[in-house]
Amino acid sequence: MDTLSVNKQKKHICIGILAHVDSGKTTLSESILYETGRIRKPGRVDHGDAFLDTYELERSRGITIFSKQAVFPLGDTQVTLLDTPGHVDFSAEMERTLQVLDYAILVISGMDGVQGHTRTLWKLLEQYRVPVFIFVNKMDQAGTDADAVLEELKKRLDSSCISFADEDSDDFRENVAMCDETVLEEYLETGEVPACKVADMIAERKVFPCYFGSALKMQGVQDFLTGLEKYIGQKEDAGSPNGSERADFGAKVYKISRDGQGNRLTHMKITSGVLKVKDTLEGKGREKWAEKINQIRIYSGEKYETVTEVPAGVVCAVTGLHHTYPGEDLGSEVASMPPVLEPVLNYQVQLPGDCDAHKMLEHLRELEEEEPMLRVVWNEELGELHVKLMGEVQTEILKSLIKERFGVEVEFGTGNIVYKETICNTVEGVGHFEPLRHYAEVHLIMEPGKRGSGLILDTSCSEDMLDKNWQRLILTHLAEKEHRGVLTGAAITDMKITLAAGRAHLKHTEGGDFRQSTYRAVRQGLMQAESVLLEPYYDFLLEVPADMVGRAMTDIQRMSGEFKPPETDGEMSVISGSAPVASMRDYPSEVVAYTRGRGRLTCVLKGYDICHNPEEVIAASGYDAERDLDNPTGSVFCAHGAGFNVPWDRVFSHMHIESQLKKRAALQKEASQKKELSSRSARPTWNAQEEKELEEIFIRTYGKIERKAPVSTKTVHAGQRTKSAKQKEEMPEYLLVDGYNIIFAWDDLKELAKVNIEAARGKLMDILCNYQGFKKCIVILVFDAYKVEGYTLEIQKYHNIHVVYTKEAETADQYIEKVVHEIGRKYHVTVATSDGVEQVITLGQGGRLISAREFREEVEIVRRQIKEEADSRREHDKNYLFNHMDQELVEKMEDIRLGRKDDKTW
Repeated sequence: MDTLSVNKQKKHICIGILAHVDSGKTTLSESILYETGRIRKPGRVDHGDAFLDTYELERSRGITIFSKQAVFPLGDTQVTLLDTPGHVDFSAEMERTLQVLDYAILVISGMDGVQGHTRTLWKLLEQYRVPVFIFVNKMDQAGTDADAVLEELKKRLDSSCISFADEDSDDFRENVAMCDETVLEEYLETGEVPACKVADMIAERKVFPCYFGSALKMQGVQDFLTGLEKYIGQKEDAGSPNGSERADFGAKVYKISRDGQGNRLTHMKITSGVLKVKDTLEGKGREKWAEKINQIRIYSGEKYETVTEVPAGVVCAVTGLHHTYPGEDLGSEVASMPPVLEPVLNYQVQLPGDCDAHKMLEHLRELEEEEPMLRVVWNEELGELHVKLMGEVQTEILKSLIKERFGVEVEFGTGNIVYKETICNTVEGVGHFEPLRHYAEVHLIMEPGKRGSGLILDTSCSEDMLDKNWQRLILTHLAEKEHRGVLTGAAITDMKITLAAGRAHLKHTEGGDFRQSTYRAVRQGLMQAESVLLEPYYDFLLEVPADMVGRAMTDIQRMSGEFKPPETDGEMSVISGSAPVASMRDYPSEVVAYTRGRGRLTCVLKGYDICHNPEEVIAASGYDAERDLDNPTGSVFCAHGAGFNVPWDRVFSHMHIESQLKKRAALQKEASQKKELSSRSARPTWNAQEEKELEEIFIRTYGKIERKAPVSTKTVHAGQRTKSAKQKEEMPEYLLVDGYNIIFAWDDLKELAKVNIEAARGKLMDILCNYQGFKKCIVILVFDAYKVEGYTLEIQKYHNIHVVYTKEAETADQYIEKVVHEIGRKYHVTVATSDGVEQVITLGQGGRLISAREFREEVEIVRRQIKEEADSRREHDKNYLFNHMDQELVEKMEDIRLGRKDDKTW
């Protein structure tokens, strides 16, 4: 093997080889390694001597279970070949390798064509945006037809699947050019399609080259390698160019394994920069860690070479890391999409009588590191071990693996469907944890999400309410475990959870307090919500003889499936649709039986959707959410120095923070009402009863309203004052302020309101208190209804001003309009607002108007006047008594103070 440390000038490419089981994938890998000189003799799966099937279990069963790597040269490029499992039960292992591939080779059997798992692989390659070369294998067998297979590839995979068997023909150039408009224009002008353009189209997934041959007989393999070298080498940004070592280090972990000595190996692809021995790497995912690289290995089969450093593009295995996990991104590498495939069957692990369950749990956790989709679950209530797997074959492999590695023979119970739960309405979950000397409260808004969206975590909590570090901790607790639903105890999914509010204590809050309150908030929210049970579904393609279509459609309906109208293809009919996994698990064998081997059913996991028989499943589970002591639904509060439990349905009456969901709804309602009001063209009328009610409120709040006497027409001479004139001068002045209009019109209050609306209200009230103290007017600050549904009206006294909270569904505009209508012609009334409709109504009722901008200027003037007066008082003599006497009295008092005597009399 060439030494990577002296091959830095080479381009490094990672290619994965994928296929449906028994398509000849491993045989093609052997042929490639043989043709490139990496092995002296190609091994065979049926002989148990394949170079890449390194595990005894793989050789004995003739299938690939774990992904392997081999390195071979391809011109000026050094290629790492990743051989992946082909069986559907090990799809998760295959999917993890897709994250690190530059290109993929999809192997298809010329005899079987496109099968169910082939379509799954194609969808995954599309989602991960991996360019694909197709090799149609086993073309040496009788009955195979290259044209028929190519037509099937175009129909069932992509119309851009093109045969590269004759690259010098006009048909080839025309077919390739048709896949891109720019290339087509160039072809029509020149009659040529440059190889570099073809390479670009392959890399951009606009063209999928198809080659035909027989890997076992070495037919077509060399042509395939020639084409691979030609089109990969033409792409400049394929792999990692020489200069990438100057970039920051980045890597993607795709696999965890152990060598024969039990050393933990982290398999990764270097995506940028350079990795060296003794470099310290840090975890930035679900847990923080910092560990040194002890050894870097380049594997080829079961053998490896140690190197001191590796450049970008290289796939390697390192020792010294104990906290990594598949899918983790290191250094500057960005996070990739979560796995699409997931296990849908749950099996109980049946242990021998002398086996310690907890010891076996440790062993299975070790295997879970290597195979994250294993999903080991310890059922504390029943004292049972459960594992979630993809299918029956995986249980057999796992059984052999446990015996080989740990010397224990286990059995597995009947597999049960893995259900999930979600919600269909929005709720607010509250969790409070306050035993003595502990404190934490969390409010979560939980909203239903789209099918397949998983859990989306977010925060809208102000940092003024809860520090950022506490918020990050809460989000970590939300992501760190699989939260159980309340119907069957299944994992929750497809919802958005937003941290809306939280509270910590300066002295008593610890990290564990927020873990407790967060978990309880999730459960309390689920108890309120309308929960929905979800189950996995298959997308299926059923091919049966035309005379058996009726039986097939009846079966699908019986299985609660849905299907499209059958399509006839010769003597066969094809039905496509979807059905629950629970109903269709055993149907493939049934199809083979009633069609006498002529029928074929291919199933692809579609994802989760609403369960077809929820009542039956919920009853069978026997789950009681309120008895699940490990996942409590209530909260812990403190009184008289001791903590006490509060059931979930009474938490709202004890919580320390107001309901964030009601608050959000009130703000949305307020915005809607303001929008509706702004579109109103005329003032609504109120009946006598409403006006009488308004007047009674005013009398109760501000005292009896004195009616103005008619203004006298008598002439008033200079220096004279009539009673009417004096009464008019001393008439009280009212200032009505539209609270939210002013808040959102003044920039400083608007910015504060984005963070905390309560703080903005408080600041405005303080400003108006100072203003009233200087102006001596009656200030009425009006806010729209916001407290609780069904609230009528609330008027509060805040220092020297009045604050009104309107009744439900009544805006501040409507309330102010009523007031102006009632007292506008009796008193001097000024309304501070920038609402256009409200301005018109105010002027029409005889009131004075001041816009939000003008009012801000007036407030500033008053503030400066207050400051000037305060400053002037500080500058004057401290004898404040003299400051308020007339001049003659001041002189007399000064004579007395100085002891002067004169003949003046008092």
